[in-house]
Amino acid sequence: MKLLPKTALICLIILQAHNTSAQDDADSIVVPFGGNAWSQSHALHTVYFRLRHTGRIRVTTGPFNISTFLIKDTGYQTLHLTGPAVQNITLKGAAVRDAAYVPNDEGNFFYWGRRGPSVHLNYFLPKDIHAEWFYNEVFVPSGQDVRGSYFMADGFREGYFGMQVNSSKERRILFSVWSPFNTDDPAAIPDSQKIILVKKGPDVHAGTFGNEGAGGQSYLIYPWKAGNTYRFLIHVQPMDRNQTAFTAWFYAPEENKWLLIASFLRPQTHTWLTSPHSFLENFDPEEGDKTRYVIFDHQWVRDEKGIWIALHKALFTGDNTAGKGYRMDYAGGIKGKAFFLQNCGFFSDYTPLNSQWERPMDTKETPPNIDFDHLGK
Repeated sequence: MKLLPKTALICLIILQAHNTSAQDDADSIVVPFGGNAWSQSHALHTVYFRLRHTGRIRVTTGPFNISTFLIKDTGYQTLHLTGPAVQNITLKGAAVRDAAYVPNDEGNFFYWGRRGPSVHLNYFLPKDIHAEWFYNEVFVPSGQDVRGSYFMADGFREGYFGMQVNSSKERRILFSVWSPFNTDDPAAIPDSQKIILVKKGPDVHAGTFGNEGAGGQSYLIYPWKAGNTYRFLIHVQPMDRNQTAFTAWFYAPEENKWLLIASFLRPQTHTWLTSPHSFLENFDPEEGDKTRYVIFDHQWVRDEKGIWIALHKALFTGDNTAGKGYRMDYAGGIKGKAFFLQNCGFFSDYTPLNSQWERPMDTKETPPNIDFDHLGK
């Protein structure tokens, strides 16, 4: 392969491709390194983009023609580049038409594009019920607990509750409730619209959060393990004076008991549980090139009369990164008798957004066995 000046790339390898000659440069895209490349060292870089068509492409950077390749399969393509990093590469040829890649910076250094797509399971709640409790089970297979992952089990219109991988040494059980005041700055929330901490469990940290809305946040540093099943429970209780209490419990199988995370009071809100959902996200932009996978099972709600109702239908949705087609490494569906979600890592077999699924109902499946009178005690 022809060597290039040190100011450009020294060598290039493209997977699923063979050298040939370019005949059609009518279609052209510029792929920024910032949103589409990860560096293994100062001189080794990997660039990702997804093609909908096969055919010839020509790869250039600045005035330099790197090489021409024949793409024989659609889906995500991988370029391994050695040499100094560049700002972008240009791909030319009919095969690049309608390609999926992060085209521009919509955040601090391509923050959202590098994070990758977030995906959600929106459970269908039966009409005309007052759902007071929401129960869900989460299973992360071994090796899928990638740093930066948030496996959110119990989401509701006003907040979310799940487990995170914060670093190689720290994991958290995180529960947050948004303020009704629309801001990203918790200091800007008027006193009348601040989230009030009612109580929290031992060793639970409680405070505020911002940047993605703002409100009250709590978390327990807890060494949860991939390969174990964890249970999550939310209680939603409308109160007097136009307030609603949101309380979260986490079942720790290692301790064989329910742990209270926190209870928050949300002002200007009088509601039962609405919009039950789960989601999978990566919050570390440097981990957006790694795939993570999670299984959600046994979704139930309990109404104010004490009746348990199974949730077995879900709508699959994604965030703006997925919706705009910048990243298409996302999937979801049914695994056995449970729902699953998968994202990031540039896998090719994606699931269309707005798909609907119904998990098989096991005739032996029974409601959660919870002693509410002694919950968290």
